[in-house]
Amino acid sequence: MKILVINGSPKGKYSITWQTVNYLEKLHPEHEFTTIHAGQQIKRLEKDFSSAVEEMVKADLILFSYPVYTFIAPYQLHRFIELTKESGVDLSGKFATQITTSKHFYDVTAHRYIQDNCCDMGLKYIRGLSADMDDLTTKKGQTEAENWAEHMFWCVEKGYCEPDSTLNAVHTPVMATVPVAEDNKSGDVVIITTAAEDDESLNRMTDRFRAVLPAATRVVYLNDYPFSGGCLGCFNCAVDGKCIYKDGFDDFLRNQLQTAQAIVYAFTVKDHSMGSRFKLYDDRQFCNGHRTVTMGMPTGYLISGAYSKESNLQMILEGRAQVGGNILAGIATDESDTDSAVDMLAANLAYSLENQNTTPQNFYGVGGMKIFRDLIWQMQGMMRADHKFYKAHGQYDFPQKKPGRMIAMYRVGAMLANPKIKAKIGNNMNEGMLMPYKKVLDKIPDKKTK
Repeated sequence: MKILVINGSPKGKYSITWQTVNYLEKLHPEHEFTTIHAGQQIKRLEKDFSSAVEEMVKADLILFSYPVYTFIAPYQLHRFIELTKESGVDLSGKFATQITTSKHFYDVTAHRYIQDNCCDMGLKYIRGLSADMDDLTTKKGQTEAENWAEHMFWCVEKGYCEPDSTLNAVHTPVMATVPVAEDNKSGDVVIITTAAEDDESLNRMTDRFRAVLPAATRVVYLNDYPFSGGCLGCFNCAVDGKCIYKDGFDDFLRNQLQTAQAIVYAFTVKDHSMGSRFKLYDDRQFCNGHRTVTMGMPTGYLISGAYSKESNLQMILEGRAQVGGNILAGIATDESDTDSAVDMLAANLAYSLENQNTTPQNFYGVGGMKIFRDLIWQMQGMMRADHKFYKAHGQYDFPQKKPGRMIAMYRVGAMLANPKIKAKIGNNMNEGMLMPYKKVLDKIPDKKTK
């Protein structure tokens, strides 16, 4: 079988993920492996994509190999997928799968992104391998990779694949109307957009939002920013937060964007994501490391496209806000009643600016931050800027730092393990658990009219 590996890592042959591919290639010499280092060669491929098309046409199986960057695949792999679709190459009927390495921070959304795009192109998708960065160095990880590969080869032989995950939704935008904006507004809300001049629906949504929001706004067009390239995963920024690129984006991010009172993102859904340009922007924010530097800042989204059909993208946007500790003021789309959707977002954002209505993190935020907490603790010697930030903001909330509660739970456990004591306690256990809450409620005066 001819296997074409699309290595999406900007590190090329130095990619940790790609080492798992090499491992499987050594175990299966009966198969022919060919690699395109798409992450490293993306600028050359943008000029001439023909060699990639030739290799994809010859392949029986396309294997995407990449590290997970910011909820999805790296920008360079996003761009490769865009180029593949733009080329018009017919890949229908071929098999596809993926291998990723990460610390399992939103690896599920990365895998779904690749799966959805494979189904767009008529590829028969086989469930991929999501490995920890260190898995290949352990016997357990090696065995899991081998077992996954054996099952993947079996699926190809039998013709088995996952069901088509895409809905092929047809989107007809409902155009927003644009009222006359008031002058002399105060405040600073930045709108970051990938809209081009001919993106009529997204531009009209943006114009209406700026008109109805009772705060001053400014627009940053990502298509115009002179990025030198995508994140290289080089960790040059790990100590002092300074990016290795000299295009000034790290300073621009900190001095022009993160100083705003709120950020609104405006984009058109493309390839089940915010598009490669926004992914470039997201990946380059790694100059902030894993630091939640905008926590408490309200955010919102203006989206053109069939967003209601994109469950994976919905998880990503909520996860971004949850992990970052941002107030998600709302998401407005042009699917129906666009004016009302935009007005509601503007009203919610204005309320959040005035009231700073932060709420507890849900599973997306708590789970994501626990992964980061443990990662930075282990890597504090290298990720010095992150380590300093986590200490300063109390983000090292390890459970072993609550010895009093642990001792109390041991005592409760000992009592519950004794049948006689447990019988005597009866309902007192429930009443005891409610005592701290009763103290809170008793402090509130009864305002009912007697």
